[in-house]
Amino acid sequence: MKLIRNPMKAVTVAFVLGMGVAACSPTPAPTATAPAPAPAPDPAAMAAEATAKAEADKAAKIQVVKDFYDAAINQKDFDKASAFLGATYIQHNPGAADGPEGLKGFLTFLKTSFPQSHSEIKHAYADGNFVVLHVHSLREPNTLGRAIVDIFRLDENNKVVEHWDVVQDIPPEPKNTNTMF
Repeated sequence: MKLIRNPMKAVTVAFVLGMGVAACSPTPAPTATAPAPAPAPDPAAMAAEATAKAEADKAAKIQVVKDFYDAAINQKDFDKASAFLGATYIQHNPGAADGPEGLKGFLTFLKTSFPQSHSEIKHAYADGNFVVLHVHSLREPNTLGRAIVDIFRLDENNKVVEHWDVVQDIPPEPKNTNTMF
């Protein structure tokens, strides 16, 4: 290796060799401070956040269905209830016609035949886009009523698009002391 005595040639050679001009400068170049590494995600906090979000989503879906149910079954108000319906309404109860018009017809039947009917939601559960209600239904005052399980499917906008139900009369003399609720 040949020693270069001219300082300008030394800077040029150093730069060309990849050392950079700052390596030959008499005053050191300022160095940038590297950003601190981001803290590692806390798995417990992430899991808690995901659980809280899922529970809030379930609660919102349940509230939509409860509001729909009250407007439709207790208030018998099709206009109010229809605000909770999606683009379609598939009905699996064989006693009610399909679609929003089927719901409207059923509510007219309730209003005409059972104007004092009232239903009390005893339990509500959500799983994915499904909401299940366990209901005590009284079509007439001072009767035992019926136990009903209503199942609703919601669309991506939390609108009611499908309904199933299972209905059981409450017997006057049950074979056990358990309640149906």
